[in-house]
Parts: sequence; C-alpha cells; structure tokens
Amino acid sequence: MSPNLDFKRNTAIDLDLGWINHLKVNRNAADRRAASLANRRTVKKEYQAAWLVRAIECIDLTTLSGDDTPGRVERLCRKAMRPLRADLMEALGLDHLTTGAVCVYHEMIGPAVQILQGRLPIAAVSTAFPAGLSSLETKLREIELSVAAGATEIDIVITRQHVLTGNWQALYDEMVAYRKACGDAHVKAILATGELVTLDNVAKASWVCMMAGADFIKTSTGKEGVNATIPVSLTMVRAIRDYYEQTGFKVGYKPAGGVGTAKAALQYLTVMKEELGNEWLQPHLFRIGASSLLTDIERQLEHYVTGNYSAAYRHAQP
Repeated sequence: MSPNLDFKRNTAIDLDLGWINHLKVNRNAADRRAASLANRRTVKKEYQAAWLVRAIECIDLTTLSGDDTPGRVERLCRKAMRPLRADLMEALGLDHLTTGAVCVYHEMIGPAVQILQGRLPIAAVSTAFPAGLSSLETKLREIELSVAAGATEIDIVITRQHVLTGNWQALYDEMVAYRKACGDAHVKAILATGELVTLDNVAKASWVCMMAGADFIKTSTGKEGVNATIPVSLTMVRAIRDYYEQTGFKVGYKPAGGVGTAKAALQYLTVMKEELGNEWLQPHLFRIGASSLLTDIERQLEHYVTGNYSAAYRHAQP
C-alpha cells in the first residue's frame, strides 16, 4: 500500500448478526443512481487528463493467465514502474508515475520481487483463486507461502456458499483466519459479487468481511460471468462509508473484471469521489484490478497531448 502516516489499518470487531440480518438494499434506487452516472457528462480536457493519471496510480496491473511466464511478469512489472511513454510524461509535466501495484499468481511472486525490489506493492491472489474451493488449512498455508515469498498484499476469495446459505459466522471466522495469516500484508477480500445473486447479499458480505478485518473489499476475480458493475459498486462503497461512520476504520475498495476503458475508470472514480470523497481517491484506499485498461488510458492521454488517437500497438503492452 502507499505509505500514509495517518492511516489506521482496519481491525476486526465483533460480528453483529442483528445488524447483518437487517441490511437491505433498494435495488431500484441503486439502478437509477447507476444510470445517472452512466448518462452524465464526464470531465473534459485537462481535468480528464488529471483524473486519468490518478486512475493509473490506482491500477493493480494484473496478469492471471494459465500461460503466465517469468518473462511476461517482468514486462508487467516494468510497465507498472513506467506506465506512460517518456514523451507523454514530459508533455503532462510528470516527473514520476507508477501503477498502484502488480497482481500475479503465487508462482510469479519471485520474478516480480526480482524486478520490483520493493519499489511497488506485489499483490498475490490466494485461497484457491478463483473458486475458493479447497480446505481452509490449504488456503491458509497458501497465504503464508505467498507472504513469505514477498507478497505485500493478498487478494483472497471468500467461500461463496457461506453467503448463499446465510452462514455469516462461518464467513466471519474464515475472514478472521485469512487476516491473521496475512500478518503485515494487507488483505483484499474478493466477494465474487456476480455469484452472490442479490445486492442484499453483497451488502451483508461486505459488512462481514470488514468486521473481520479486511483492508479492502473487492468485487470480483475477473473469472465470473458478471464482474464489476456500478450498482454493486454503489452497494459496496456505501457499506464502506457506513462502516467508517460506525467504527472509524477506513476500508479500501477495488472493482475488478471488465473495467477495460478509460470511460469506465472515470465512472468508478466518480463513484468514489461522490460517495466517499477525495480522501478515498488514493492508492491506499482505491484500486482498479485491470490488465487492458492502461492501454486505453494511454491512448486517451495521447489524444489530449497531440489531438490524435493512436493505435494500441504504439503503447508498450504489459
């Protein structure tokens, strides 16, 4: 995470089942709010450029493919450290710019550590990602091995059946165990919202994971049929806002899966600004899980600088 001396890490609190069982989300209202964001005139010109630079700073640049190699991860890491071409950096008046982190499978932590050497956080997906269907003992050991290998953030997947059957105590206990296994590494709880059926379930799972000490709550693995959406994001960030008001702990938010365009990134930045405020528009409280997003942002920034759109191949691919 980006250093912030005033940041107080989330700490587990007691599970309040009375609160959880009474959570309700107005689906129609969430859909109307999402539609208003989609139809709104977005920021333009230098303001858009500034927002897109902030989006870059909040990207978890990701490769989670079965054919990942050390060479691909090396390219990913070098791209994360220099996400924009030198001429665009100069034209934008930027001296230094990186993504928020890189995100890889456990086996690729070593190559990432070798290249980054502590200059950027390394997030590792864990706990039998993406399905999460292995024993708790196996999942906890996987976290421990990833932290030992050099991961500074762990993206865990919750057991969806706990949500679908309303077993909130089991979800809480599981998340507490994950948090403990992570130690000093920050933990992002992936809810796999596309598989949770209702926004009520999304809200309840968000609250349970935060009560159990999650540093971030995250929408998706990127492998589900439905990944990040604006209605789901509204539900989750409002849970974060209410949790902060009740506990004083600031929890981060990470949409992931399907956020592939600069326009989409601006929508999520808008959600964060309007629902949580400028303080949450920082890498230690907001990340976007993405692989192709950076290329589109580069193209938009080149258009701002030159007045012309460039082909994607003009920008180095991670």
